[in-house]
Amino acid sequence: MRNLNNVPEVIIESKSIGHSINYKWTKKKINTFLDPIENNDDLENTLMQINHKGSIGLTAALLEWIYWRFTGYTQETHDTQKRIEALWCSLNSKEDTKSLIFDADLEISAVGPVNGALWIALMNVTIIDVKYRKGSYFLQNELIGLVLLARHITPKKKKFDKWFRNTISKLITTHSNSYINDNLDESDEAVYDSSAEPIISREYFFDSTFVYSVENTKNALDDFISNLDHKANAFLSFSKKAS
Repeated sequence: MRNLNNVPEVIIESKSIGHSINYKWTKKKINTFLDPIENNDDLENTLMQINHKGSIGLTAALLEWIYWRFTGYTQETHDTQKRIEALWCSLNSKEDTKSLIFDADLEISAVGPVNGALWIALMNVTIIDVKYRKGSYFLQNELIGLVLLARHITPKKKKFDKWFRNTISKLITTHSNSYINDNLDESDEAVYDSSAEPIISREYFFDSTFVYSVENTKNALDDFISNLDHKANAFLSFSKKAS
């Protein structure tokens, strides 16, 4: 899975590509994705069991679900594919990527089942990226809206549910949160250093034959990064020597 031109099999099986846009898009739904904390305690507690790098990998994978769902339906992609690439690169080194800023003035509305949903997805990813760079102890909470949105727009939700359950189960084992039981500062001013956490790759989420290990993950992530066009992605900031 050297680049994002290869569609993951599970996304194909979920009928996400080319399926009609037939999901509900109401003000209530929009508010749920924008402010998802209420009534989603179980999901929040589950996501808090995953460490930072596992959460960023999950963020990239969820954004890819959304990216493929809207392929062919909108020109307003806002460089979604390049943002996904940057998320994977940031797992190797945050210094090799730039902030995933999107609509900083909130001038674009969440209206419309395609462009509105994409706007919400990218805003969620922006906040997750900001918290990851900051070292927030509450990074995982921002994932809730992205999970709910990706599931909502997926035609075959049972496929998504099975993938998500299996993925979470693995993440809790291999990328568990070391501070979940700590008495955290609710002001969110404390800084967590995730540099020692094990990296994670796209194969972990989308290749059923992938055998997780530190070596296999490093090789897979290095292979993915080496196959990117660094100059074509404004969110990447590799040195000239690295590029």
